[in-house]
Amino acid sequence: MNVGVLLAAGAGKRMGGLKALAKAGRESFLVRGIRMLWTTCDVVIVVIGADAAKIRKESEKELEARVTAGGFQHLLANARSKGGRTLEVHFVVNRAWRKGMITSVKAGLSAARSLKPSTVFVLPVDHPEITGRTVNDLAEVLQQALAACRNPRERAAFSYALVPRWRRRRGHPIALTPALAWAVATDSDWEDLSDAIRGNARLVGYLDVEDPGVLVNQNGRKRS
Repeated sequence: MNVGVLLAAGAGKRMGGLKALAKAGRESFLVRGIRMLWTTCDVVIVVIGADAAKIRKESEKELEARVTAGGFQHLLANARSKGGRTLEVHFVVNRAWRKGMITSVKAGLSAARSLKPSTVFVLPVDHPEITGRTVNDLAEVLQQALAACRNPRERAAFSYALVPRWRRRRGHPIALTPALAWAVATDSDWEDLSDAIRGNARLVGYLDVEDPGVLVNQNGRKRS
């Protein structure tokens, strides 16, 4: 099982409103992030904080409308073709969201642990232009790396991150093995995700992708 962690706890003051509910075309950033992660993830954990009740209510309403209209049938069919049964969204409230994104990362990774995933993806909600192909490519390469481990014990301990890169510039989402995800979730030495990964990873790999969306951070864009 692959699990996605969508970071959507920030207040979005630079955007003039809640960035999770800002629009990317006809979709909110939050629902688009869920949809992109669902291309390879069975479960997406959405970490919310600022105005959590409003974000959950509005996003559930949007998701329900899309489901009623049959908007996710192709994703569900794809999941079933790979042995999955359903596509799920779990909401987690990070009450410490004001202390920075790393607190949301830890909340999401901690929630993912109980699901016993084979791969964990971390995506900030303000990166709505990534493609599903990028998420799938990251999953495939990370699974190949895990399969190359000599035995289950080595695989369980393999602390590896895979970062997408476009024109040699690093972006999101970041794919983590379970060992690295749990190490980051419990590490109190770092206040930044990149530093926490470098401080705990045995290996960090880079995957060159044809997707400029991995770099597009909409955090400063005003809401339309």
